[in-house]
Amino acid sequence: QVQLVESGGGLVHPGGSLRLSCAASGSIFSNSVANWYRQPPGKQRELAATISSGGITNYVDSVKGRFTISRDNAKKTVYLQMNSLKFEDTAVYYCNLRSGFGNYWGQGTQVTVSS
Repeated sequence: QVQLVESGGGLVHPGGSLRLSCAASGSIFSNSVANWYRQPPGKQRELAATISSGGITNYVDSVKGRFTISRDNAKKTVYLQMNSLKFEDTAVYYCNLRSGFGNYWGQGTQVTVSS
């Protein structure tokens, strides 16, 4: 059974930074694609950033140049460094692992950008 535990969310001013972490249990992490999704208030969940098992990254246009996704396979952890945060980055952020064995989600962590 795979469990994902997110941390690092919170309240930040516009222009500030946060670093989200997602720690995984189980043995599938290193062979999984890891994703960060986000769901703004009243909107649909969207894929914000993804990193392949080999470290190839991709981002939604709205976060390119500001967010960085990374992974540490030894620690079974995926990170999302978020810089230059904007009001519109306010959302619940969800960690997701996708592998041949299944699709797994964390519980979500709230990020609020407010002055």
